Amino acid sequence: MLRSDRSDAAPDLLVPGLVAILGLTVFRLGLLPLATTDLFVDETQYWQWGQALDWGYYSKPPLIGWLIRAVTDLAGSDSAFWIRMPGAVLHGATALLIVGAATEITGRTEAALCGIVYLTLPFVAVGSALMSTDTVLLPFFAAATWLWLRLARRPSVGEAFLLGLCLGLGIMAKYAGLYFAMGAAIGALLPAARVAKRDLGIAVLVAAAVVAPNIVWNLQNDLVTLTHTAENVDWVERESLSLHPARAAEFFGSQFLVMGPVLFGAYLWAAWRGLRHGPWQARWLVAMSAPILVLVLVQAVLSRAYANWAVTAFVAATLLTVPALWHRARWVLWAGLALNLAVTIALPVVVTQADRLMARDGERLLLRRYVGRAETSERILEVARTAGLGTIVSDHRDLLADLVYRARDGRATVRAVPVDGPPPHYYAQELPFEGDSPALFVTLNGAPPCEAVELPALQSGPAYRDIPLQVYRVPADCWSGS
Repeated sequence: MLRSDRSDAAPDLLVPGLVAILGLTVFRLGLLPLATTDLFVDETQYWQWGQALDWGYYSKPPLIGWLIRAVTDLAGSDSAFWIRMPGAVLHGATALLIVGAATEITGRTEAALCGIVYLTLPFVAVGSALMSTDTVLLPFFAAATWLWLRLARRPSVGEAFLLGLCLGLGIMAKYAGLYFAMGAAIGALLPAARVAKRDLGIAVLVAAAVVAPNIVWNLQNDLVTLTHTAENVDWVERESLSLHPARAAEFFGSQFLVMGPVLFGAYLWAAWRGLRHGPWQARWLVAMSAPILVLVLVQAVLSRAYANWAVTAFVAATLLTVPALWHRARWVLWAGLALNLAVTIALPVVVTQADRLMARDGERLLLRRYVGRAETSERILEVARTAGLGTIVSDHRDLLADLVYRARDGRATVRAVPVDGPPPHYYAQELPFEGDSPALFVTLNGAPPCEAVELPALQSGPAYRDIPLQVYRVPADCWSGS
């Protein structure tokens, strides 16, 4: 048990903690319909994936597309609310699973606090307002953590099957689900953290069976998802090795924002203390968190890394940090929780004011990346209607993503500029312009490679930095030589 010898009695907060998790989830869902942020480019792309169910997609495994399709079909609506709604629900579910995992290693009160702390982490607050693959992955990662702790205590065929299912579905949400295998392999250096060979074999076979269709799909599609992943981490066609310590420092610093400044600092302390003096559960939780952070930190040194690339580490980090603080420094726990709770409550309110809340300079919107996409698309669609053109072509992924979503009512057909060689994004892969009719070409990158009629420029929205869009009427054969 992750306990000290401290013997002071504490109330059982398990049930109130579960009520708090439910209440915070309902709070987020209640404010979500009032959000004035437009769907981000990734969110509209995930929605688009769900319109053509497959075993894989351009840049990610398929689970998020399947989920959005299921939710929007059941709701009878593909509005922004229904696309984003699973985010708050899945994080609430992850918090409950973390409570379950925590009961394997600590008391009921600490377990409830683990769930509450997770649900108030800043990255969870963001992930509850925007739909992402991390959000889909995390409940499976948390469930796998819980199941592993149970299997380390006693063998079970049924729980081994569930472990494999969770691992497989996590990988089908995002390939970062493989981090679990890395952490578990390192943690297995601790004899008490090992599961029975039979159970491990069952879990591996089930996980492989779940992931196999995506592997086959990749093989049938030129390994497009794996290639994109390699390109994203900049491992493709590197001419020389260069180190970027400033990027590593930036990534490390960003983790204080991801988990919260107080709690991430406390995690570093808890990890050090757990390795030196903790029971096997503490050392196993370090193995399930620290290597992920170190791996992504190395990636940042070699190339680049985004703040969210290590979020799976914070399942185990929460399970490690909260009990340690509860028994050693409760005031730090309360301070970290209070700070994160303030952010958690403020963020859903802020997104309801995204179209008017200004940055400190008073000249631009604070959340400009998420505002003005819909308005820009509507302007483009109106120009196409006025010009009598039923097809809109663009070379800009962000424009294409929102246009495809806004034109889902059939007002126009949206196509990407065809390219030679590997497609640079999903729309170039799946929706290339085939030159069957004249089209409206919208761009931020200059004139098309053919004789075209230039139309009046359109003002874009804040998400596109208010840069005027160049608009052309192009013939059907404009890119026939491409």
